[in-house]
Formats: sequence, C-alpha cells, structure tokens
Amino acid sequence: MTIDPKKRDVALVVDDSPETLRLLTDALDGAGMTVMVALDGLAAMRIVDQITPDIVLLDAVMPGMDGFETCKRLKRDAGLGTVPIIFMTGLAETEHLVRGLEAGGVDYVTKPVAIEEMLARIRVHLANARMTLSARAALDVSGRYLLAVDNAGQLLWATPQAQKLLSDTLAGAADDFSLPDPMPQWLDEVQKGNSAAKTATMASFPGKEQLRLQYMGKLGANEFLLRLAKDTGGDAPAEFSRELGLTTREGEVLSWISKGKTNRDIAQILGLSPRTVDKHLEQIYSKLGVENRTAAAAVAVKARNLKQ
Repeated sequence: MTIDPKKRDVALVVDDSPETLRLLTDALDGAGMTVMVALDGLAAMRIVDQITPDIVLLDAVMPGMDGFETCKRLKRDAGLGTVPIIFMTGLAETEHLVRGLEAGGVDYVTKPVAIEEMLARIRVHLANARMTLSARAALDVSGRYLLAVDNAGQLLWATPQAQKLLSDTLAGAADDFSLPDPMPQWLDEVQKGNSAAKTATMASFPGKEQLRLQYMGKLGANEFLLRLAKDTGGDAPAEFSRELGLTTREGEVLSWISKGKTNRDIAQILGLSPRTVDKHLEQIYSKLGVENRTAAAAVAVKARNLKQ
C-alpha cells in the first residue's frame, strides 16, 4: 500500500526502542516513505533543523526530554506548524492522551503499534496537512497577509507573504516572532469582546517601519487569526470620503492612488487582495464619473487642496 505514489513523503520517527524503530522503518519504507529516525527529543530537534518532515511519529515516554516536551518544542517552530505529530504511547489513561493533544499532537496510537492502523492514520493526517497548506497558499496568492498567534502573542503560523513582511520589517527570521508589548494586552481586550479594541490595530514593531494588525477571528481554543499590513500614516480622513461620496475604504484607496501607489502597493498597505483593490477602483470611477486612475487622482488632489 503506497501512501503517495507521486512523492516520497518524509516521516520522522522518534523512539528510544530499537525494535519499534525497526518495525516502523520497514513498514513506512514499504509504504513508499522516506524515514528518518531519532532516539530522543534532542536528536529530533537537530534533524528538523536540517530538514522538515511531512509527519512525525513520536514516542511519549523517553529518557531525558519526553515526547510531550519534544512536541512542544517542535511546535514552537513556525515551519513545523502544519506538520502532524502522532503520539505513540503505552499510556492509555485519559490524562496522558489529553496531555499529548495539548502539547500539539493531532492523534495517538497505543503500543504495540498496529501497522495497518498507523498507515491509515498517517494517510488521513497527511491529506489534512496538505489541505491546510493549500488553503494558506491560496490566501497568500490572493494577497492575504495573514498570521495566527496564541493568547500569549506567539506566532503559530503565517502565510508566506506575511512571514516575508515580518522578516523584512524585523530584519531577521520571523520564526520566533511574538507580539511586542502592549499587543498581547490588546489581543486580550479583543478576546473579551471589546469592540473598540478590534479597530485599534496599530502596532509598533522594532524594525524598519510600523505594521498594523487587525483581529479577524478565533480559529481554535488558543489560535487567533490576524491580518497584517504596513502602516505608513496615509489613511484618508473620513471627511475626504464623505465629500466625494465614497466609503471610508474607497477613500483610503483613492488617497493612495493620488500618491502614485500601484494597486499591489495599496493591497499590501491596506491588507487587501489586489482583486479587492480593483473592485474598489471600479466603484470609485463610477462614483466620481471618471474613466481612469489619472482622472481619479486629479479629483482627489483637487479635493485635498480645497480642504487646505
């Protein structure tokens, strides 16, 4: 039974039992997978520094750093956020199973491992992980700068474009990113239902420029979706939008058009997709009675001059 005939998925098996390692290595290799093995949690950490596996099979009870702590450390790496971790354990008590799930595991199997059951679970979790990656890639292509954090503000995952924007702004890797003060407090206010806090999304980040965060919703028990955008202080005032008969968002788009920004620039600044910016432009042209962005920009400049 081959899990994926087109690609050899990479499985990392972490277990201190040579018998279990041999059994799983033979079974996974026979199922068409490339297998890496680690005898303990520290060895697993060294391996993932070099290569990202597609799935991890992790023994819960090991000498030194146990599987629960290993799982927590693996999940701190944003690059491993979508990699499913299946616990292998002889501990059948509910508290141990819950502990494994809370550490970041997606499933568990009891020892001795039933190979056919294990392969079936692997198939399901690999498919789910691919669906998640595809969804995030689609969001990225559409220009969505999205990320998720836990309630402490620690980054759980980000779309590639959002991760690049964080890295560029922070002048370094975004893998260990966490919201700087006072943003965790802001997130706490949002969770408490403070509607004003949802619009107070300005955040000062240490780095080259400011970024703006907007709360989008709660994805899980401890996973919160945020939208990221550059903030360069260019929002159009509400009066500007009202005078021209535009919505606030249309006014913002027009303001940036008048400053010579491209649609892609505006999408990044406002945290929109380029397609959404195009739609706003269509409405702006219709409301202003103009046919192109040059004419629309001229109207905006004239309105701004009149205000002054």
